[in-house]
Amino acid sequence: MSTDPAPTSLHAVTVLGHDRPGIIAETTGRLAELGLNIEDSTMTLLRGHFAMTLVCSGPVGGAEVEQALAPLAADGALTVTVRDVDDAHAEPAPAGRGTSWLLTVHGGDRAGIVSAIVGRVAMVGGNITDLTTRLSGDLYLLVAEIDLPADADAEGLEQAIDEAAAGLGVRATLRAAEADEL
Repeated sequence: MSTDPAPTSLHAVTVLGHDRPGIIAETTGRLAELGLNIEDSTMTLLRGHFAMTLVCSGPVGGAEVEQALAPLAADGALTVTVRDVDDAHAEPAPAGRGTSWLLTVHGGDRAGIVSAIVGRVAMVGGNITDLTTRLSGDLYLLVAEIDLPADADAEGLEQAIDEAAAGLGVRATLRAAEADEL
């Protein structure tokens, strides 16, 4: 008799659709029943629509996870997907490889704000680790957490973001993040 632990699989689960009470409780309850551990998650409402992405690990395959979550989508109000993911990138980057920054953008709403601003971040090798946008009337707000490579020119990036923002008629602020903000 072998006492080796069961192999662990890593899954990305998304749940999207019309919001209603209990989606998180039902989803996470079914995952817990399978012995899955939620390692990372984000959940939000987007104009009355629920959006959740979970990364979970445990001793079951993706097909079993899909089967357990299928009742969530039975009435057609939610779409549930399960994708097996490679855990090669699951560990955070070692400390000292880069720096963390917070970016905020606000102003009148218009098409192209996100792509223009985040394009400047990508040009210096920056990685956006979290991004939230909100629209309140005509006011648009973007808040992003960014990891910049250690050799990135933060002042040059700030200038490039300011130029893009000015061209869009919005204001942007880039500042180093404190550890307790992330």
